[in-house]
Amino acid sequence: MRPAAKVVLVALAAGTLGALASLATTGPGPLLRTELGQRLLGSALEASAPPPPAGVAVARRGERIAPLSLPRLDGGRLALPGDFAGRPVLVNVWASWCGPCVEEMPELQRFAAAQGPAGVQVLGIALDDAANVREFLRRVPVGYPIALDAPGPADAGVRLGNPKGVLPYSVLLSADGTLLKQRIGPFAPGEIDGWARP
Repeated sequence: MRPAAKVVLVALAAGTLGALASLATTGPGPLLRTELGQRLLGSALEASAPPPPAGVAVARRGERIAPLSLPRLDGGRLALPGDFAGRPVLVNVWASWCGPCVEEMPELQRFAAAQGPAGVQVLGIALDDAANVREFLRRVPVGYPIALDAPGPADAGVRLGNPKGVLPYSVLLSADGTLLKQRIGPFAPGEIDGWARP
């Protein structure tokens, strides 16, 4: 074996051992905060998920989402992506009983308030009962719209590319409704700003 090939093999082995040591000592958290880690996690969850019910379109990265019509918490209905067309939208799927969802709500509110009229829109979709959501929002108010859906094999989270139903779950849609990014798990403080750049 040539010396250059040995150096490359040693570097690869050292890099692999370093990555394994990092996972063993700090867990997968830092990896899951990267785009590569999110893609790997999403692929693993998708591979182990049951097939969606017949007729349910599951969004895929790089494709336009199928239209969704959901009841708004404040009455009426909203259409996704239709009502949000023209600007990117961060959709966060959550529930009042989900601890990590509750922890990230102030961060989502901070991000939404900082966007202004031309920035990224934020939409929350609660897979929960309306009374529970209203009670929760009395304690932790947010200024962005909240829609409702019933959890299940064809809920909004599944349709937005989360077939295992892991919460919280967020997607970034382009101005034309194309799924740009997916996020499984909560955002850390300050993390949304970089992630939500279209």
